[in-house]
Amino acid sequence: MGKSTQPLLKRCKSLGINPVVMGYTKESKRNQKEVRRKKSEYGIQLDEKQKVRFIYGVMEKQFRNYYVMATKKSGVTGENLLQILESRLDNVVYRLGFAKTRQQARQMVNHGHILINGKKVDIPSFLVKVGDVITVKENSSIRKLVVSNGDKVVPAWLEADKDNFTGKVVNLATKADIDYEVKENLIVEYYSK
Repeated sequence: MGKSTQPLLKRCKSLGINPVVMGYTKESKRNQKEVRRKKSEYGIQLDEKQKVRFIYGVMEKQFRNYYVMATKKSGVTGENLLQILESRLDNVVYRLGFAKTRQQARQMVNHGHILINGKKVDIPSFLVKVGDVITVKENSSIRKLVVSNGDKVVPAWLEADKDNFTGKVVNLATKADIDYEVKENLIVEYYSK
């Protein structure tokens, strides 16, 4: 699987993302001059798609497949796409506050520390459904890490019980539940060409 090796803060700056959205608290100390060039419509659409891909850590082929899934669902395609991305298991683990970053949540899932409805799931792209119960494995060393993550605000579509290391999907995410600014219509326009 491919992976971006570009420094995170540099990538955040180029895409116009605040590193806090990614779960990081540090900011770049460099005082770089910004080159102002007018971007084409295609460039603006591409930047928005790359931003969302970077935030969720999804490769291009998988992102395209999510777009196709979103077009087949009833409703607004852009909102469906965001709902699918928010439903990924690694994102849900991050949003429940069990991990500091989505990358850390992905690693927790990959290493088998997360259970869904009592069964081990080690696929970060697993899509959770309403009613699913997410639990950190009982004898897992990760439980200490979850306690040290502190109090993170859990979105309304999830319920978290940090004392028992469990969380539940109450509803599917909506556009209002997204914790960063996104123009999903630009992504739809990009793929509909």
